[in-house]
Amino acid sequence: MSFSIGIVGLPNVGKSTLFKALTRKQIDIANYPFCTIEPNKGIVEVPDERLDKLAQMSKSEKIIRSTIEFVDIAGLVKGAHQGEGLGNQFLSHIREVDAICQVVRHFKSSDIIHVSGQVNPKDDIEVINLELAFADLETVEKHLPKLKDKLKSAATKEEKETRKIIDLLENKIKPALENGQLLRQIGLAEDEKSSIRYLNFLTPKPMLYLLNIAEDDVNKQISLPFLADEIVIPVCAQLEADVADLSKEEGEEYLKSVGLTMTGLDRIITESYKTLNLISFLTTGPKETRSWTILRGTLAPQAAGKIHGDFERGFISVEVINWQDLLNAAGAVSAKEKGLIRLEGREYEMRDGDVCVFRFNV
Repeated sequence: MSFSIGIVGLPNVGKSTLFKALTRKQIDIANYPFCTIEPNKGIVEVPDERLDKLAQMSKSEKIIRSTIEFVDIAGLVKGAHQGEGLGNQFLSHIREVDAICQVVRHFKSSDIIHVSGQVNPKDDIEVINLELAFADLETVEKHLPKLKDKLKSAATKEEKETRKIIDLLENKIKPALENGQLLRQIGLAEDEKSSIRYLNFLTPKPMLYLLNIAEDDVNKQISLPFLADEIVIPVCAQLEADVADLSKEEGEEYLKSVGLTMTGLDRIITESYKTLNLISFLTTGPKETRSWTILRGTLAPQAAGKIHGDFERGFISVEVINWQDLLNAAGAVSAKEKGLIRLEGREYEMRDGDVCVFRFNV
C-alpha cells in the first residue's frame, strides 16, 4: 500500500527547499515562479524509535521502516483552476496524492520575490484553498448534467443512487464550494464520501499546513488564530535543508547550536502519517525488524495480507503483544511465561505498536 503527500503552495514559498531537505534529493531550485513544473517525487522513512529498540532486543540483521512518498508540485497562483500559471496541469498532480501539505511563507526576504509582492500567510492560504475549491466546483458543474442525463435510462436501483448523488452535489457540495469551503470541513457522512469518491475531488483530502519561518524565529511562539483548528507545523525549510546536507553527527551539533533538539522534518513525516489515518504493526526477529503500514481500523486477516496474500487467505489467528510490553519482558519467551502475549482471531482490530506473529494454513 503506497501513500503520497503533495507539497503545494504559491511560488517561492520554500516548497522545493523543503522537498530537498525531506528527501536529501538534489532538484532544481531557483528564485523564480514555476521553476518546478513536473512533480519531483521522493520516498522518505517514517521515524520510529520502536524499531531500533526492538531490533536491538532481537539482534536483527536489518531494520525496514514504513515509508511515505512526497510529491513536490509546482506553485499554484490565483486563477489556477482557469489555467493560470499552468494551473490545470498542477491541479491534476494534486488529484493523484492522498493528502496535501500546504507550505505557507512566513519568512521575509528582499532576496526572494513573493508572487503577490508581500508576505501575508492568511491571504496566501485563501488563494490556495479557493483555487482548490473552485477546481472542485468545476468538477461538480461538469458532472451534474451527465448525471441528469443518466437518469433518463437508469434502472430503478441505479436511479435511486444517481438521484442521491445529484441531491448531494446540488444541495450540499455545490453551495459549500461556491462559498469557498473545503469539502473536508463540511461534515460529509461516510456514505456520502463513498458515493462521490469516483469524482476525485481535491478538497476532501486531509491537509496539514507547514509554516516556513525565518531561522531567527525557530524558537519563538508563532500564533495564527485563523488556523486554530488545523495541523500547523512551523519549520525553517532553509535550516532543514542545511542540516540535511550534513552528517548525522554534524547535523545534531548544528541543531544544538540553534537551540533545537530535533528537526522539524521528523514532525512533518510523523504528522503526515497521522493525517492519512495510518498506523503500524511490527514484526521482529533475528533476520529483520519491520514496520508494516495499515489504515486504522484494519482487522487482523487483512493486516496479515500485508505480509503475504497466503497469510490472509489461510489466516487462523495472531499472537499479539504491545511493543513496550515485549521490550519490558526482554523477549517473546519471557513474555509468554508472564502471559503478556494474547491470541486474537479474525475480528481483532489492529492497534498501533502491536508486535505480531500470524498463524495460518498454507
